[in-house]
Amino acid sequence: MNLTTLSIIDQFKSVMIDGDRYKQIVDGFFNTLKITAGALLLGIVIGVVIAAIRTSFDKNKESMKLKGGPGYYILGILNFICKLYLTVIRGTPVVVQLMIAYFIIFVSTDNGVLVGIFAFGINSGAYVAEIFRAGIMSIDQGQFEAGRSLGFNYLQTMKSIIIPQMFKAVLPTLLNEFIALLKETSVAGYVGVIELTKAGNVVAGRTFNYFIPLFTVAAIYLISVIILSSLVGRVERRLRKSER
Repeated sequence: MNLTTLSIIDQFKSVMIDGDRYKQIVDGFFNTLKITAGALLLGIVIGVVIAAIRTSFDKNKESMKLKGGPGYYILGILNFICKLYLTVIRGTPVVVQLMIAYFIIFVSTDNGVLVGIFAFGINSGAYVAEIFRAGIMSIDQGQFEAGRSLGFNYLQTMKSIIIPQMFKAVLPTLLNEFIALLKETSVAGYVGVIELTKAGNVVAGRTFNYFIPLFTVAAIYLISVIILSSLVGRVERRLRKSER
């Protein structure tokens, strides 16, 4: 073991081990996981609802227009709201959305993790909605007709036949969204949330050593992404096997 290696080990011990500063990195990592998982769950719920509304309008627009009635106008208004939401959320930076959520919408709360889940969940929902919408549109029209032949209405067909198939089709893409979301949460420190990146900055500021904390944070992100990417690969292989 050469002197450079010994120096790095000594620095790591001095910066991370002494004073139990590594615990801040661990706590920050768990906050990152909480925000990422919570935001993805919220994004999935929002995504399913928006994708269902938009695809329902696109697929039934002509027939509902011919039939008339309030249903066409209600669905049209909901579709307009969904398109407006997608335009606004995808057209503005996630950092700005996070700051609006923390300093304006939830100004009375000091729970940064919950605010992060809300802000990143709203942001993720816009992208997940388009993933789901593409997945639903890729399902063969015959599946809809099969549901109708079984006596299902449109909503029952979506719930029992289309959405389960859609989830299977978009699962790898959804997992990739999870990976992207994990890295995006690094900006949560802008509103004082002690997530992984912020924890590294705090340790660096207290020890005046930026090399060890920031490289430790980068290594943790890299290992997490490698593990998740491996999971995506396994899921894709299983899905290909199940289709044979």
